[in-house]
Amino acid sequence: MTAALAAGLPLIAGAVVLARVVTRRGRPGIYILAGIGALLMVGAVVLLAAALTAGPAAAAGTATLAGAKVAAGAAASASTSSTGALLGAAIAVAGSTIGAGIAVAYAGAAALAVMSERPELFGRAMVIVGLAEGIAIYGLIIGIILIGKA
Repeated sequence: MTAALAAGLPLIAGAVVLARVVTRRGRPGIYILAGIGALLMVGAVVLLAAALTAGPAAAAGTATLAGAKVAAGAAASASTSSTGALLGAAIAVAGSTIGAGIAVAYAGAAALAVMSERPELFGRAMVIVGLAEGIAIYGLIIGIILIGKA
C-alpha cells in the first residue's frame, strides 16, 4: 500500500500539473486532454477484454498431470466466480454513483431555484437532494455485499 502511494502520488501531481499547463492553451489543450483520455479508455477496454478472455494460469511443474488439471479447473472456477462478483460490484457502484450524480444535479439546481425565491424552503429542498444522494449509498452497500461474496 505504501509503495503504491509513493508511486501514485507523484504521478497524480504530475498529471494535475500537465493538465493545468495544457489547458492554458484554450480549446486545443482541452482537445489534447480529451484525446489522451480516449486513448486511456481504449487501452483499459483492451486490457479488460484480454483479462476476461484469458485462460487459466499454468500449474506448477512438480504437480502430476491429473492434479494439475484439477487445480487449474478449481482456480479457473474460483477466478470466474470472484471476477463476476467483483465486476458486478463495480457496475453497481459505478451505475448508482452516476445515477446519483445526475439526480443531484437536477434536484440541486431546482432546490437552488426554489431557495432563491423562498429561502424558508431550505430544509425541504436539502431533504430532496439528500434522498437523491442516497442512491449512491445503496449502490455502495450492494457493492460491499458482492465483494463479501467473492
